[in-house]
Amino acid sequence: MARMRTVDAAVLILEKERATQAFGLPGAAINPFYSAMKAHGGIKHVLARHVEAASHMAEGYTRATAGNIGICIGTSGPAGTDMITGLYSASADSIPILCITGQAPVAKLHKEDFQAVDIASIAAPVSKWAVTVLEPAQVPGTFQKAFRVMREGRPGPVLIDLPIDVQLAEIEFDIDTYTPLEVHRPAATRAQAEKAIRMLNAARRPLIVAGGGIVNADAAELLVEFAELTGVPVVPTLMGWGTIADDHALHAGMVGLQTSHRYGNATLLESDFVLGIGNRWANRHTGGVETYTQGRTFVHVDIEPTQIGRVFAPDFGITSDAGAALAMFVEVARELAAAGELTDRSEWAGQVRARKRLGQRKTHFDTVPIKPQRVYEEMNRAFGPDIRYVSTIGLSQIQASQLLHVYRPRHWINAGQAGPLGWTVPAALGVATALPDATVVALSGDYDFQFLIEELAVGAQFNIPYIHVLVNNSYLGLIRQAQRNFSMDYYVQLDFDNINSPELKGYGVDHVKVVEGLGCKAIRVNDPAWIGPALEDAKKLMAEFRVPVVVEVILERVTNVSMGLEIDNITEFEDMADSAADAPTAIAPISEPEPVGGGK
Repeated sequence: MARMRTVDAAVLILEKERATQAFGLPGAAINPFYSAMKAHGGIKHVLARHVEAASHMAEGYTRATAGNIGICIGTSGPAGTDMITGLYSASADSIPILCITGQAPVAKLHKEDFQAVDIASIAAPVSKWAVTVLEPAQVPGTFQKAFRVMREGRPGPVLIDLPIDVQLAEIEFDIDTYTPLEVHRPAATRAQAEKAIRMLNAARRPLIVAGGGIVNADAAELLVEFAELTGVPVVPTLMGWGTIADDHALHAGMVGLQTSHRYGNATLLESDFVLGIGNRWANRHTGGVETYTQGRTFVHVDIEPTQIGRVFAPDFGITSDAGAALAMFVEVARELAAAGELTDRSEWAGQVRARKRLGQRKTHFDTVPIKPQRVYEEMNRAFGPDIRYVSTIGLSQIQASQLLHVYRPRHWINAGQAGPLGWTVPAALGVATALPDATVVALSGDYDFQFLIEELAVGAQFNIPYIHVLVNNSYLGLIRQAQRNFSMDYYVQLDFDNINSPELKGYGVDHVKVVEGLGCKAIRVNDPAWIGPALEDAKKLMAEFRVPVVVEVILERVTNVSMGLEIDNITEFEDMADSAADAPTAIAPISEPEPVGGGK
């Protein structure tokens, strides 16, 4: 046994648990932990400019690659309260991150000491577990338990609060015999799989809804195999986007009130059976539950038992890890296929493909100021299947989900339920830290971009390159569109005459100057013909300077994006595409011939 400080034991445990990337800010109450990181050298660290941003960097790092757990570190008091938004975002989307805070000495926790706040109680509602460690000897066990809690069942974040005297105390600890705790995940039984597939087999127009749980389980290949075996079309949710490639013949489009396709909603409304795997039935996916469920039978698979029946009661529920369920579904489906007992879905799948080819939105506009649809058309042209997109909320994110293409899991990384403004810049830095050789492309409106814009300096300091497409209409566009229902346009304008940049003609903040002042590169685009060349230049600048590169596209001030309150009543503000020329980068141009078979 070796005698060491508790913080030395904690850092060694992080290395054993393969959590070796931290984002954060040192401070007086957490300096002992930083001294342990410096002494042992096994934990990489990125210095954030704001602790909320550090928590989003940790989220991005976790979301980027299966098995990752990002770490966020801060001092006592406001550092912990700054982490709350990141904990909420991670908890809502089932993302495991470990937040570590410093704290006042144990004896002063009840004395209103400087920066002493009960962060464990504050964080509890948005964490799987939040704890202040009061006894030094409990530090190893607390960290060991934290990793099991983060990984087991529905994944999620944990906060560990360490009083400074607990950090400095010495304990006996043997890292050589340390073993991570076993993680239990529920698995579908053979009988459950057989019943679910019998129900699917009996349906005339079945669909699979693929949620983020499939991404968490790293089970996209099993999903595609199951879909191809059964011939059943797949609707990915926003969190499950990429589990089946957009150009796969069985990709039926996304469903919902905002982040959806016209053909996806139409297909869901035509279906009579839905198998949901690892999804939440989120309200912006379902819209009104009666409209969504009427005339359809539902099977729901989720790793969290209380998630089944939370929004509506399925006809059959299975508590299971998505990967374990899909493995059993594939086993049963293979046997039925070999016996010739699977229902032929070619006619139904053909109807879904035909609907997809006839339901594309127009993207090709040549007007100045630029219409946002053209931006996504050019992004599709500039970025191929290997691209990793990062976005959070707003008209930019909604329209991107309607018009961009994603081909692989973890290639669309998005704050799904919480949707915090400012998330995109730090999350993209976290993704790019996890994947230094990948091309990461973030997408923001101007307000999201301005929330945590200072974090671009982190990318410059630590050479974390990525491309940030900034669509600027100098408006809170999503809120402005929502205010139409109240016949107002109230405190959502961001425009003003910038006395230092009159060339902006009233668009307010000079993002190019700010970005360059933070040590990064920026390009401004005012004409749709320049978007493609600017994206190509951004790739070159990113490769040459190894810093974030911002491509700012100046948009028309007002654009209303397709959305509604029910999936059968989505308002389209532009004409649909009549020809391939109207949507030249659409995933299924209307002139494309009928695909053959159920594969790619």
